[in-house]
Amino acid sequence: MNTILRKTILGITGLTFATGVIAGPVTAASAATPQTRSAAVTTTAVQGEQSQITLGAEQTDNVKAIIAATKKNGMDERAAVIAIATSLQESKLENLGHLGERNDHDSQGLFQQRPSSGWGTVEQITDPEYATTAFLNGLKQVDGWHDMPLTEAAQTVQVSAFPDHYAQWETQATDLVAEHWNS
Repeated sequence: MNTILRKTILGITGLTFATGVIAGPVTAASAATPQTRSAAVTTTAVQGEQSQITLGAEQTDNVKAIIAATKKNGMDERAAVIAIATSLQESKLENLGHLGERNDHDSQGLFQQRPSSGWGTVEQITDPEYATTAFLNGLKQVDGWHDMPLTEAAQTVQVSAFPDHYAQWETQATDLVAEHWNS
C-alpha cells in the first residue's frame, strides 16, 4: 500500500512503515498530535506487534458489510477500523454461528455478541449489518473513542476477557478500510 495513503488512514505522520508494521518503536513522542492527525481519522498510534491473516471471499464480503454499515450509521473510517479490528479479533471476520459452529458461551456472529447479554437475537447478531450497527451504537456511547487507542475503544464496547488483543489487528484493519472504503 502507498505509504502516504497509509499515513493518512492511520492519521500518523513522520513514521516509516515496512511490510505492514511500524519500523522501530513507537513512543509517546512519535504518536500523532492533534496538529498531525488526518481530518477523517484520528488515532494515537498503532500499539504493539501486529498480526495479519489472509482473507477469503466471505471474510472480504464481511469487511465490505462492516464498512457499508459504518457509512450507513454516519460514522467515519476510524470507526470502521475499530469495528474491523474488533471483528478480526473476535471471529477472524467469519460470521460464526450462522452455520451452527460452537462458540464461546452463546457468542455469535462477526463480533461474537451474546443474545444473553442483550445484543439481539441469534438471527440479528449473525446479520453483519445488524451486528456492526449494534457494535457502533456501543462505540458511540464511549466518551472520546475517536481519540483513544483502538484496543481501549474496542474493549469498552466488547468487555473481553482479553482486552489488549484488539490492538494487534489495527494495521490490517486500517489497510482493509483504505482498500475498501471507496469501493
